[in-house]
Amino acid sequence: MAALKTKDPTAVVKFFGAGTAACIADLVTFPLDTAKVRLQIQGESMSTERSSGVRYRGVFGTIATMVRMEGPRSLYSGLVAGLQRQMSFASVRIGLYDSMKQFYTRGSENANVASRLMAGCTTGAMAVAFAQPTDVVKVRFQAQVRGASETKRYSSTMDAYKTIARDEGVRGLWKGCMPNITRNALVNCSELVTYDIIKELILKYDLMTDNLPCHFTAAFGAGFCTTIVASPVDVVKTRFMNSSAGEYNSAINCALTMLKKEGPTAFYKGFMPSFLRLGSWNIVMFVSYEQIKRAMTRAQKSWESPI
Repeated sequence: MAALKTKDPTAVVKFFGAGTAACIADLVTFPLDTAKVRLQIQGESMSTERSSGVRYRGVFGTIATMVRMEGPRSLYSGLVAGLQRQMSFASVRIGLYDSMKQFYTRGSENANVASRLMAGCTTGAMAVAFAQPTDVVKVRFQAQVRGASETKRYSSTMDAYKTIARDEGVRGLWKGCMPNITRNALVNCSELVTYDIIKELILKYDLMTDNLPCHFTAAFGAGFCTTIVASPVDVVKTRFMNSSAGEYNSAINCALTMLKKEGPTAFYKGFMPSFLRLGSWNIVMFVSYEQIKRAMTRAQKSWESPI
């Protein structure tokens, strides 16, 4: 049995594997994420919506409306910034999670829940501080309506970075950083820790082997828990990052304005696309991540020990 034990992937393998797997997951689930953003920001222009009616209804209704009114390409608006975000963001928050977990347990293999939560919070905060500008640009592009009658805020990804920095200052690229740190602390804790624990329990009680069905089950559970915990903060983050200069004084002011104008249900706007997106994103990402880790570890082993 000892001969069957595979070498643990290195931190470098996990770092680049996480970024690559997250990009694959984004390519598959990006239309759901765009639909989620459109549903979350719906309600900001109350006077417009009263006169024209609610534009988007439900996940697939939103996608159908966007395809009909703006064309299929609108579903992938902001994809370049999204992939830039995942390559820099997921590499840190997911790829460094195990290393940070070992740091908090001082190298022990038996990590308790508190150590896992601290590791998740730390890598989530580090990732936001590093990759926030890419998230701001991604949300702005997803919220931008394509069409002849609409004035486009940005012509390209690079134009968005330049325009935001010019009009709102460099701080504009880090707009919504605090709610995003809060969100990603919650996301990391619920997503990575839940996946970690579910997978560990499945293997501990021999319910499944460390393979695709195990990874699928753990990822689905992680996606559901993450959506419930992070959805309110995600809505506030999206509204605040998409807002024009001076619209909200702070993220707290944004949350209070939403509560006053739209009621508590506003915090769960776009819940179904959030769940569909996070559930499917987690499944694709974790399954891809596990396979990429194994492939890269095998390749590394073959390089180190050539036949």
